Amino acid sequence: MPLSFKECYLSVMYSKYLFLFLFLAACKEKAPEPPPANGMYFPPISGNIWADTSAENLGWNSGEISTLIDYLDSSNTKAFIVLKDGKMVIEEYFGQAISGSAFNSSSLWYWASAGKTITSFLIGKAQEEGYLNINDPSADFLGTGWSNMTLAQEEEVKIHHHLTMTTGLNYLVSNLDCTLDTCLNFKSNPGTQWFYHNAAYTLLENIVVNATGTSFNQYTDSKVENHIGMSGQWLSQGYNNVYWSNARDMARFGLLMLNNGVWSSDTLLHDQNYFQQQITSSQSLNPSYGYLWWLNGQNSVIYPGLPASFNTSILPNGPSDLYAALGKNGQIIDIVPSKGLVIVRMGEAASGTNSALQMHVDMWNIINTIIPE
Repeated sequence: MPLSFKECYLSVMYSKYLFLFLFLAACKEKAPEPPPANGMYFPPISGNIWADTSAENLGWNSGEISTLIDYLDSSNTKAFIVLKDGKMVIEEYFGQAISGSAFNSSSLWYWASAGKTITSFLIGKAQEEGYLNINDPSADFLGTGWSNMTLAQEEEVKIHHHLTMTTGLNYLVSNLDCTLDTCLNFKSNPGTQWFYHNAAYTLLENIVVNATGTSFNQYTDSKVENHIGMSGQWLSQGYNNVYWSNARDMARFGLLMLNNGVWSSDTLLHDQNYFQQQITSSQSLNPSYGYLWWLNGQNSVIYPGLPASFNTSILPNGPSDLYAALGKNGQIIDIVPSKGLVIVRMGEAASGTNSALQMHVDMWNIINTIIPE
């Protein structure tokens, strides 16, 4: 039986509104997520888009930025980035990449010991997922005989001792990078000695691999990189496992830390207790050290390679709440929560200074003329 005009009209209108409803529903599903409530910006995890802002808009002294750039150039810097609340304020590249071409945003460079901080994050993630507990004996994952100590002495060394450089292993050896059992000897009870012993740190890689049953690069990819757009890689160099990436990857990791382990609405580390432990004094021997992170604003510090404590902070002219990933020859990620800052420096050792520590101080002397207190 043919439909009446009224029935045809109602049928058409119903189809029209059903299509409109479905269209709007689909648009709603694909709408971008709202920005985080704290106003932090996060760049897309793919592509080269990164929103920026100017020093002038922030009320900074932009006239001194050229002084900073000149200093960085003269100090063998390869890359320098400043983020404010996630947005790019300064991004500069200098000199040549390892390939011989001009260093740029895609050029790869080593993090050296600054990469230890990624390992710290991964240990927290592995604990959150139930693979390990930082109070577990290291031997649970390294096996008995991982050192040249007695079994009883091995049992006393816990994962958190590796995170805090307090394993008690003898540092009076010819090669502090050596992870062979014959290089790992008892000197003092765990927790009673602080020394920057690289081999003790490197063993954390095997702990993660054996606990999770996956390679270190794969675990880094799945728990950090894929979530925030990093594309670096761990590469074996002698006894060490060194992270390589471009400077923007370094800035991405710094931004993740600035936002307490959350990337936009994606929480990578739910365990905020562990997150805060990373960036809080982990022991009283060297209060300027957390879980592989360096902490400013403390009343004393023990520097790498030295057993003695000095009555100063790591960066006397820097913000007291600054914490940093620091590596050989001045690989730096500075994070300043009170100012919403992430500052990245990649490069070779600065000439004309006593050390990378002095270069860090000199760099901040100029930054302080740019960014108001």
